[in-house]
Amino acid sequence: MAEEDLIELKFRLADGTDIGPNKYSPATTVASLKEKIIAQWPKDKENGPKVVNNLQLIHAGKILENNRTIADSRLPVVELPGGVITMHVVLRPHLPDKNNKLQNDHPNKSRCSCTIL
Repeated sequence: MAEEDLIELKFRLADGTDIGPNKYSPATTVASLKEKIIAQWPKDKENGPKVVNNLQLIHAGKILENNRTIADSRLPVVELPGGVITMHVVLRPHLPDKNNKLQNDHPNKSRCSCTIL
């Protein structure tokens, strides 16, 4: 594959730090991008993602689907030729399995919770 065909991407985390930029083939899937993000996640950050489904990639306000390729997900209107494309990384909170409820957890008890992203 020619060097010109590669797409240069960087991934912006919620705190403003970046992973990358690195060059990827247009045939690379979003799921494999997420695997690379997990592998390159900064070690000094707490609560890093463990699996691909803990991450969402957003490009130009659009959540990218795991089974799509970079080429499928590109929006040419917002990209400059030869420029670095920034994708935003959003961590999904880990939700406990419904089968693993605590035994003193009462289903009729009302609760509220708050998640700050």
